[in-house]
Amino acid sequence: MNKSEIQQVKMRFGIIGNAESLNRAIDVAMQVAATDLTVLITGESGVGKESFPKIIHQYSRRKHGPYIAVNCGAIPEGTIDSELFGHEKGAFTGAIGERKGYFGEANGGTIFLDEVGELPLSTQARLLRVLETGEFMKVGSSKVEKTDVRIVAATNVNFSKAISQGKFREDLYYRLSTVPIQIAPLRERKNDIILLFKKFASDFAEKYRMPGITLTDKAKEVLSSYRWPGNIRQLKNITEQISIIEKNREIDEDTIRRYLPEAENMQTLPALSDNTMMFGHEKEILYQIIREMKNEIAELQKTVRQLENGGNNRPQTQPAAITYKYLQPVAGQQKEAKDEPQPFSIEKAKDNYGSMCHEAEPEYIIEESMSLQDLEKESIKKALERHKGKRKAAAEELKISERTLYRKIKEYGLEEK
Repeated sequence: MNKSEIQQVKMRFGIIGNAESLNRAIDVAMQVAATDLTVLITGESGVGKESFPKIIHQYSRRKHGPYIAVNCGAIPEGTIDSELFGHEKGAFTGAIGERKGYFGEANGGTIFLDEVGELPLSTQARLLRVLETGEFMKVGSSKVEKTDVRIVAATNVNFSKAISQGKFREDLYYRLSTVPIQIAPLRERKNDIILLFKKFASDFAEKYRMPGITLTDKAKEVLSSYRWPGNIRQLKNITEQISIIEKNREIDEDTIRRYLPEAENMQTLPALSDNTMMFGHEKEILYQIIREMKNEIAELQKTVRQLENGGNNRPQTQPAAITYKYLQPVAGQQKEAKDEPQPFSIEKAKDNYGSMCHEAEPEYIIEESMSLQDLEKESIKKALERHKGKRKAAAEELKISERTLYRKIKEYGLEEK
């Protein structure tokens, strides 16, 4: 496709940006639309994956058929088979009537399975059968039914890790990813950030009937250098907040920073590649944990400076013990911790602080007195406490799906007693 055709697609589906990776993704979607091949769209949460199934459907021979979008992560595990494939009357408690299911309803059209990585294994087996034969059975029925649907799936799950852990079927992955489309995160589309901000600012000015907001040059630099862990969704939310709250319609860098959570810390965080993600699509929990670690490092730095300024006037109480050991080298022999307390030394503390603040390299890992599982459990527990047990709000704060949160609550025994 040429640039003008790609631009027409962007205008039709409200896609903003000129990044080469974005244009390439649109081009692939347009080329595959004319076929019935299964497409797997991957990318971080909030990058706009939901636009691409619509492009594929609207430019396919199925465009006059039904288009059904299903968020697999929002459907409870106990009912997802019924939602997708339907059920017979009396198939289970509460099944007071027959249900057709999404695959039955989408016959002749396209079904978009968002967060497909959240499907339980039993449902994955049913989905594989549909992909291979077009056949399925309703819950509580022994009758084989046929459906003619085009499947487009999307996920932010690290499939390599999910497959190795037995959480996702390898054969299903290869069937889903006949044509893969990767959507780049916003931090890799820096030139598009200001374009998106301007579009959102214009939309909100019209929506709320108020003058639009503009950015100073310094404010643009701050926006462009921020990591945007929530991608386009986060940028849109922040633009809306600023549009409503700020009386001064020219936004400077100090104002912008007030709306960027942990802006300075997050700019210096090392990017986690797909091969080093420890929580897959839950990696934002890890980012949150690291930010808390960096705050404790700052406290240690403050303590060391106080000791340096105080000379020999050492405080009567030792500084609070730091919970974590940060970024210790993997290679080489590591000394075992001794039980007896070691004398406190300013020089030793400075050396330790330097090693703790060293930028993470591939040969480094996070080693802590608490395991990463314990840290994740504590983050989830605190999020639930802050939102008074409201799981949906906690999941949004942690940037994970509700299904993942339910599973983690059960795994860590955090159910209300």
